[in-house]
Amino acid sequence: MLVLALDTSTPDLIVGIVDSATGLTRAETIIEDTRAHNEQLTPTVQKTLSDASLNFADLDAVVVGCGPGPFTGLRVGMVSAASFGDALGVPVFGVCSLDAIAHNIGAEKLEHALVATDARRREIYWATYRSGQRELGPDVIAPASIAIDGDLDAISIPEHLMEKLPEELHTTTMLKGKPAPASLVAVADFSTEPQPLVPLYLRRPDAKEPKPKPKSAAIPEVDLS
Repeated sequence: MLVLALDTSTPDLIVGIVDSATGLTRAETIIEDTRAHNEQLTPTVQKTLSDASLNFADLDAVVVGCGPGPFTGLRVGMVSAASFGDALGVPVFGVCSLDAIAHNIGAEKLEHALVATDARRREIYWATYRSGQRELGPDVIAPASIAIDGDLDAISIPEHLMEKLPEELHTTTMLKGKPAPASLVAVADFSTEPQPLVPLYLRRPDAKEPKPKPKSAAIPEVDLS
C-alpha cells in the first residue's frame, strides 16, 4: 500500500511516499525550519510524487501527524490530509507526531526515552517512552520544570532547547529526531477503521479575538426600527 505521509507539527515540513508493506520510503522531502507550511505543502507533495514517479491516483492512504504542535502549522497539515483523502477517496489516519519521532530514534530499543519538540512560549511538548511504548504525555511544560521518574537512556529534543532542561539531564544522550515519513507510517494502525482527525493543540492558540473598540462619541445614534 502506497501511503502519503505528512507532518507540520514542527517548524519542518515533512512529506513522503512510503510503501507500508515494506516500510521503504519511495521519496521524501523535508524542508527545515520553514514558516510557510501553507504555501509549500501542496507543491511539495506534487514534487515528492514526481520524485517517486507516481501520481495522486497511485496513493492508497494518507497518514498525518496530529501533533502536538502550534495551532496554525498543525491545522495546515491536517486539513490538507483530510482534503487529499476526500478527493482521492482513500482513508486518512492520524498519529501522534511524538510517537513518530520516538520510532525514528529507535525508542523500541531503549528502556526509557524522552521525546520533546518546541512548543514556543519557552515551553516544550513532551512524552516519555518505555521500550517504544508511550508512558506519559503528550503534554506541554517549561523544559526546566520537567521531572522524570528514573534514568533516561536518551532524549530527543531540538538543539537550541537542550540547555534549558534540568541540569541533571544534561549528561543524558541527546538526539535530534524528526517525524520522518517512514516513522509516521510505522506508528499508524492500518488494521482499524480510521478515526476522525483530532489535533493535539494542548493549549489555546496564540491568536486572540480582538476586543471591540469603544464607539466614538462623534458617531450619532441611528434608530433602524
